Amino acid sequence: MKNLHRGKQSVLFDEKPAILAHSAVGGKREGAGPLRRYFDYTSDDTKFGQKSWEKAESRLQELALEKARSKAGLRNSDFDVLFAGDLLNQCISSSFAVRETRIPFLGLYGACSTMAESLTLAASAVNAGYARRAAALTSSHFASAERQYRYPLGYGGQRTPTAQWTVTGAGCCLVGRADAAPWVQAATIGRIVDLGIRDANNMGAAMAPAAYDTLRAHFDDLSLAPEDYDLIVTGDLGELGKEIVLDAFRRDGVGIGGVYNDCGTMIFDLQKQDVHAGGSGCGCGASVLCGYLLTQLETGKLRNLLFCATGALMSPVSTWQGESIPAICHAVAIQAKGR
Repeated sequence: MKNLHRGKQSVLFDEKPAILAHSAVGGKREGAGPLRRYFDYTSDDTKFGQKSWEKAESRLQELALEKARSKAGLRNSDFDVLFAGDLLNQCISSSFAVRETRIPFLGLYGACSTMAESLTLAASAVNAGYARRAAALTSSHFASAERQYRYPLGYGGQRTPTAQWTVTGAGCCLVGRADAAPWVQAATIGRIVDLGIRDANNMGAAMAPAAYDTLRAHFDDLSLAPEDYDLIVTGDLGELGKEIVLDAFRRDGVGIGGVYNDCGTMIFDLQKQDVHAGGSGCGCGASVLCGYLLTQLETGKLRNLLFCATGALMSPVSTWQGESIPAICHAVAIQAKGR
């Protein structure tokens, strides 16, 4: 039996599981941002023709899966497993979105780290031969997240400067075997990191330590350095969380600023769009990866990408009980070419 585990937290994929197709779907604000042309579909209707925000989020996932399948020329019956997750209680966006597909389904909850978690599991299943093809699917919706985690929108609550804007978006990756497609090279599975942050309007500060912890583990486990990547992106730390990560590496004497960015600062124009500290939510990292970043790999503008999605593993109940915010980050290394 091959041992593909490396160090304490990392794994290699020796069979080169490839991303056969990918798609990104977004809402009105996302479609007005700097990455607008990398979305496969955006809508000015924030309910996407549905009766509720939650149904709209399910529609986001349906569209993302449909767009990716269309690109690959595949049917639902061509998939052996689908990994999907979202931010809502019991992952209802995902389960309702895929209930008619008849694809074997494994629902996930990694909060905003779910795109990296689902892609790691899809690549693992294909690499090990447990699946010929697998799908990784993730979403969030601004209004459904606000209703669950903070205040009803009609309340008009004041947002703090550290608050981020939950992205209305979804991303989908289809994973299988292919000779000339970006492929998943390695992954580092994160650990829970909790430094006692309790402010639900300061997710960047809560999640940044987990991002730092996973990046250090990735470099140590695989004997790599930041300069081995063309780009390292975290999922949705926003302006504040991004600066915390940079500062942590500066304290180590490691400069990553030249290759590091954050999806939460990329998806919106922070000067022109009123999003405070940037984007957040499962759909933030998912849509930036499945739209902009994978396109950069396919066109040769990037060769080696490290995608590190971060998540705050809280719930309304834990917040009401005065709990702190545990965080996690999973890292996925993706290379431009296949075999």
